Amino acid sequence: MKRIVEVCCGSYYDAKQAALGGAVRIELNSALMLGGLTPTASTVRLVKRDFPELQVMAMVRPRGAGFCYLEEEFLVMEEECRELLAAGADGIVFGFLKEDGSVEETRTRRLVELIHGAGKEAVFHRAFDCVENPVSAMECLIALGIDRVLTSGLKPKAVEGAALLGMLQKQFGDRIQIVAGSGVNAENAVSLMEETGLTQVHSSCKCWLPDPTTVQNGVSYSMASGEFESCYDGVSARLVEELVRQVEGMESR
Repeated sequence: MKRIVEVCCGSYYDAKQAALGGAVRIELNSALMLGGLTPTASTVRLVKRDFPELQVMAMVRPRGAGFCYLEEEFLVMEEECRELLAAGADGIVFGFLKEDGSVEETRTRRLVELIHGAGKEAVFHRAFDCVENPVSAMECLIALGIDRVLTSGLKPKAVEGAALLGMLQKQFGDRIQIVAGSGVNAENAVSLMEETGLTQVHSSCKCWLPDPTTVQNGVSYSMASGEFESCYDGVSARLVEELVRQVEGMESR
């Protein structure tokens, strides 16, 4: 069974590093420090132009915080979905919840129909990790036609949610794709996949890149502190390559 490494990217640069490292699929965002927001259509077009073999799953998320959206926000999300698909995205990543922690079915169905109408994949992101009941939520997403779910097993890190991930894979893995994400790296991916039975993992493969103009004249635009005060986050091709090597090495075991 083919195993897949998906890399979380926040820019064209990140997508390039993911491709150089051997990833077959990326989740393309902007503003990763906010958990990932909608990327620009131009970024999607450039990535698909220069790395046509790379599968690009584009995030649709208008703001940080949770997943109960105003009608005004949903209207923007719907339009962004259309634009990203037209720009060449291979799928759209999104998530809608109600205040009680259940899946918001009406809006989810509307985006699924829009995405599938374009012949692309509909992916429910880690909003799933905020649901009240993961079993009923998974049943709901399957009924709505979601192709894939990204989850850490309702825990901050996927290794902490391994028991639930394994249960979900055993119960639903023949009806929907389940991807383990959050804290996944070359050191723990293989053991996580072996423990849970999952065949897909999602990783940021993050490094820090310097920008000497981040702090000047007492004015700071820092995203981090300490030694990374003047840096921003990016994808490391080396870390991607290490993760891909570990995961692909499972095939020969």
